Amino acid sequence: MSSVYASRRVFPLLILGFASGLPLALTSGTLQAWATVDNISLQSIGFLTLIGTAYTLKFLWAPLVDRYAPPLLGRRRGWMFLTQLLLAAAIAGMGLFSPSGNLGMLAALAVLVAFLSATQDIAFDAYSTDVLRSEERAAGAAVKVLGYRLAMIVSGGLALVLADQWLGWHNMYFLMGAFMVVCAVATFLAPEPEIIAAAPRSLAVAVVEPLREFFSRRGAITILLLIVLYKLGDAFAGALSTTFLIRGAGFSVSEVGSINKVFGLAATIIGALAGGALMARLGLYRSLMLFGLLQAVSNFGYWVLAVAPPHLYFMALVVAIENLCGGLGTAAFVALLMGLCRREFSATQFALLSALSAVGRTYLAGPFTPPLVESMGWPGFFVLTVLIALPGLVLLRLRRDEIHALDARDGV
Repeated sequence: MSSVYASRRVFPLLILGFASGLPLALTSGTLQAWATVDNISLQSIGFLTLIGTAYTLKFLWAPLVDRYAPPLLGRRRGWMFLTQLLLAAAIAGMGLFSPSGNLGMLAALAVLVAFLSATQDIAFDAYSTDVLRSEERAAGAAVKVLGYRLAMIVSGGLALVLADQWLGWHNMYFLMGAFMVVCAVATFLAPEPEIIAAAPRSLAVAVVEPLREFFSRRGAITILLLIVLYKLGDAFAGALSTTFLIRGAGFSVSEVGSINKVFGLAATIIGALAGGALMARLGLYRSLMLFGLLQAVSNFGYWVLAVAPPHLYFMALVVAIENLCGGLGTAAFVALLMGLCRREFSATQFALLSALSAVGRTYLAGPFTPPLVESMGWPGFFVLTVLIALPGLVLLRLRRDEIHALDARDGV
């Protein structure tokens, strides 16, 4: 099981995933904490949340990453290497200013960091799609998740401790910029894909052809619907999970913080790694079906919490199981997105598919969960989340031939 993680194509994704996750907190939660400590007004801090808009809109310039390549390291690694060096400079540059001294310049640099980070993500997703063999996709997805989550811990929680007790805010940002230089070295040493697809002939082709090619496939519409629905039950169950544990189940904020965040994060990582190893044996379709069923059934744990007296150890078990199953599903789901991308257009297609995968979480689970809870109560709601997961599994069954075909080749 461990051999797939030792692959020269899989293992580098740990550090590259770390590079992908490092800038996010530095331009969001960590920056907001710095602004709060510097006594910046709440209204100004609220505007800082707009900095991350680039992550939502990155599909707009993904065709540029598909069409053009920097002069060094190829079409995928070239963009990663370039953006990582620029990120190192921009993150360190944030350390030259302070919210109280020059909030405008600091915010402008944060916007630049978010744009460069989103561009790095486009190239990194395309690179991981291109470099991995079909049997390595779930393991690669798991390693990406692990690296990303570790970076979030470093640039989120650890960064706050370093800034508050050891280095100060300015030196902490300098250190984070240095971490990005190390990641750029990893990109330089990472292998090129075994099959290097030609870039689109023109920018117009890079914009239009990824869509035309995808929609020319059999069952394209239902595949897109599957992407929206596969993790929808999980998204509904998780939308207000913290609120439920505090208000609905009666646990304290500190109990929820230590269990739901620490144990939940650890279980998600373990689930993703286990999913990568298991999928190498089960194949993509069986993994998606098995992990999808486990995702759905794990929501019953929240139903038990909703009808039983609060018990800390049982809450920890429920949160761990739910996040473990969610991690399994995430590994297989990201592997599915990789398999659906054609190498020539993998930057654009992955950016579009990943944006589509967020539709259920952002535009369905977010708005509709509160009224459902108010009308049904917590126990009924969590039973409903199990049922919400079923249409995605039905679609998965209907498209099994196409998904089996993804296992039969090293890319689309």
